[in-house]
Amino acid sequence: MGASLELLKITGYTDEEFQSAFEGQPYSVMINPDTIKWQRSIEYNEQQAPDSSSASQKYKSTPSDKLNFDITIDCSGVVDAKRTDMSTEISALEAIVFTYNGEIHRPNFVIIQWGKNFIFKGVLTSFETSYTLFKPDGSPLRAKVSLSFSQYISPSTVKKLDKQESADVTHIVDVVEGNTLPQLCNDVWNDSSRYVDVARFNDLNKFRNLKGIDKLIFPPIIQSR
Repeated sequence: MGASLELLKITGYTDEEFQSAFEGQPYSVMINPDTIKWQRSIEYNEQQAPDSSSASQKYKSTPSDKLNFDITIDCSGVVDAKRTDMSTEISALEAIVFTYNGEIHRPNFVIIQWGKNFIFKGVLTSFETSYTLFKPDGSPLRAKVSLSFSQYISPSTVKKLDKQESADVTHIVDVVEGNTLPQLCNDVWNDSSRYVDVARFNDLNKFRNLKGIDKLIFPPIIQSR
């Protein structure tokens, strides 16, 4: 028997730490996207020293990651006989990613997840709907929805990332099921003994079982001299 089809799902959250899920069910797409674009970039300032022939690039900042993809909503009954109302589908998606949430005074934070390894935490930046198939009375049967998201990192996490404790670099590490903290420390620094530093920085009280944790911050480590 083959593996069951895993559908991309979008879950709303009402807090910036992604702990409190928005009421109701996550939105599961009807048809998985053909393409997902995950964009990362680095910004530099061009600086040219006197008597030099060309400019050098001085690091400025690392903007938030961007995620873009299109989904198809097909209410003809061919894809899913239980999902045949376009307005219901659009409203359900809008409630999670777009609609202003009066309790938090902003739209929801969202997690886009496809399977175990594709996870993106962010906020919606663009929601564009193109209707492509209609009933004789003009009611839409099929739509292409183009969605754009920007990665969201809470201010408390940004504050940790911005600490200038060392010339070393900060890493945000994806945690995969089965990882342990000593193992990840060995992968990042080739030194498994640093797990106590990482646990303290991330307020962890468990070192080996990281179930339920998808990302960890590995802070700059002040090397002994």
